[in-house]
Amino acid sequence: MATELASLVARNALFVVNHSAGKDSQAMLLHLRDIGVPEDQMLIVHADLGEVEWDGVLDHIHATAGNIPIITARSKTSFFAMVERRGMFPSPANRQCTSDLKRGPIEREVRRYLKANPHFGGLVVNCMGMRAEESAARAKKAAGFRYSVRNSKAGREWYDWLPIHALTERDVFRLIREAGQEPHWAYAAGMSRLSCVFCIMASEADLRTAARLMPDLYRRYVHAEQRHGHTLSMSRRSLEQITGVAI
Repeated sequence: MATELASLVARNALFVVNHSAGKDSQAMLLHLRDIGVPEDQMLIVHADLGEVEWDGVLDHIHATAGNIPIITARSKTSFFAMVERRGMFPSPANRQCTSDLKRGPIEREVRRYLKANPHFGGLVVNCMGMRAEESAARAKKAAGFRYSVRNSKAGREWYDWLPIHALTERDVFRLIREAGQEPHWAYAAGMSRLSCVFCIMASEADLRTAARLMPDLYRRYVHAEQRHGHTLSMSRRSLEQITGVAI
């Protein structure tokens, strides 16, 4: 992998860092610097989730990004509009929140950036912070550079890469600490991961913490559950049942 990385760097590839402001994104950026990816070949892209995103996310990214350019990708729809249109929340089998609010808008902005910066020659390495330790499904993902047929068109050569796939959560926090940085404030407040405030994949402990930290947003989710007769959690228990917070 080191040889392939060196070749991509030498070919002046653009390394796109998908950054949610979560600990894994933050550690991934630090790791890319450590293994020799030049900052002038990096671009940070953040998918702005709007009203369902944690406070201070963009501020945290800017505070820890150094001189790397940052662009924001925004969907033409919102999470709640998507739920209203479908009459239900996303699920692991139908994760429109990922495809419509994150992946699609990010890919669109990367294409625009490549067009505006022709010196990269359309060569892009799309870096994502998924780790094997997180789940059995993520453990099965290929850690090496994976050629993207779907995105390699119109003069583009596109690779997807999981640079920190082998790192543990302990490694991630160590990288952040050794860089003299802090993770996003939500971790110290009790969250174990940072995605949407109320994520369909969240643990019950994180849902309880999120309800405490973001009560106004919590009420919107509960009302949506009641209106559609469909739960956010894959446990099929309502948020009120999980959190013990009735509205």
